[in-house]
Amino acid sequence: MDNPILWTLISIQVFMGAFDTLVHHEGSERLAWRPSQKHELRLHGVRNFFYAVIFLCFGWFEPHGIFTMILAGILATEVLITLWDFVEEDMTRKLPGTERINHTLLALNYGAILALAAPYLWDWAFLPSAIIPVSYGWWSVMATASALGVGLFSIRDLLAAARSDRLDRGDPAALVAGMPPRRNILITGGTGFIGARLVQALVAAGHHVTVLTRDLRRADALAHPVRLITALDQIADEDRVDAIVNLAGDPIANGLWTARKRQRIIASRVEMTRALIALVARLHHKPESFISGSAMGWYGLHGDAELSENASPAPAFTRDVCVAWEDAAAPVTDHGVRLVVLRTGLVLGVDGGMLARLLTPFEFGAGGIMGNGQHWMPWIEQDDMIRVITFALANPQISGPINAVAPTPVRNDQFSRDLARALHRPLFLRFPGWLLAGVLGDLARETMLGGQRVIPAALLRHGFEFQHAELGPMLRRITGSKSTGFGRAEHRQKRQKTVRVP
Repeated sequence: MDNPILWTLISIQVFMGAFDTLVHHEGSERLAWRPSQKHELRLHGVRNFFYAVIFLCFGWFEPHGIFTMILAGILATEVLITLWDFVEEDMTRKLPGTERINHTLLALNYGAILALAAPYLWDWAFLPSAIIPVSYGWWSVMATASALGVGLFSIRDLLAAARSDRLDRGDPAALVAGMPPRRNILITGGTGFIGARLVQALVAAGHHVTVLTRDLRRADALAHPVRLITALDQIADEDRVDAIVNLAGDPIANGLWTARKRQRIIASRVEMTRALIALVARLHHKPESFISGSAMGWYGLHGDAELSENASPAPAFTRDVCVAWEDAAAPVTDHGVRLVVLRTGLVLGVDGGMLARLLTPFEFGAGGIMGNGQHWMPWIEQDDMIRVITFALANPQISGPINAVAPTPVRNDQFSRDLARALHRPLFLRFPGWLLAGVLGDLARETMLGGQRVIPAALLRHGFEFQHAELGPMLRRITGSKSTGFGRAEHRQKRQKTVRVP
């Protein structure tokens, strides 16, 4: 098949397939960590295996006779699997517009490839059965690289499908079990990583949830029933709001900290918080509590000193953000509303946040230690974070700042080793600090190379019990590692040990 047009179309198919896999399946959709996509992952795994066979065959062999029939069968089977995959995707998830367009182009291009390959297959089918070695130079090299790539993803997708059942975390209503029944909760940032899980837990427990969102399309994935509003003036003065959870803010680690970006990060938090206080001022029935976001960045960059809520801060941009955010929330107490400020650590879960960005590179052996690996990483598991929020909602004696972190912060090198161990992957890379700082500037210096040894003194004082107090076991559990020995969700719940750290 020494046909430049055919090979050009194959190259286009490879490029579009790689785009679909990396941008959609691994990027925006993160299929490998969604238990609902188990069947789709299996289809992808089988289809990628067939693609690997097709690429290798086209690149290095001419199959004659019965072997042509086998290749034709594989090509036809790939079409059937793709059609099945389209149906499975439409039934189980809402595809982004770019993914639908890409799928259409892939189908059209694959049809063109089959049309050009058909005459060759027809001629080969009538020849004596044999597999004839051939070479098309760089086209064969490209086909080999493509076969290796799709073969690797085939294995990973099949393994991901097999672990899907181990990712089930059980009944989300259990996370808010300590709250009084049927509360009216207003949440900002409810479509985010933390907010969406909080909404799911509250709705499952029968609470009335209102979510303020600027993007109703993102709210499609929320648990229902939930009230969606796009502006606070949609809440009437006489409406009952028992509590407000304010998590909204422009992401802090999704781009370089230009002057404009820094301003937007701070303004998004301050303006929303002030708008919420204006809402509180006009409500006839004042909320009982106002849970406001902040972060461990309030303390700035420190060495090995343990930092409780009374620790002295150090200068940093992340501190500037948190100070502005906390100062904006403080006036809510003038209205008789209890204020709790969550100084949150790295919230870890496979659904989003920092850990979600690390899973793919670590799964493929490309994860590594940042800089010298000695900086501290205060962390908290996602469901423990939800429990902290609802613990603060349910306990009127809690007020002021609380460190929402697990009691055992770790250094970056230990975090990297524990994550690699949970995924059963090697760890041999190290990313030089000078390179990260040179490329990303203060973003790297403050979030990747610097840290704080923050401890949850206030939470422990009030008797909060962590279900995930140690990093290694937590990572093995939430990634569905076989080493945990857990199977079905209910079996895991029976064996789960709730940890209270004195």
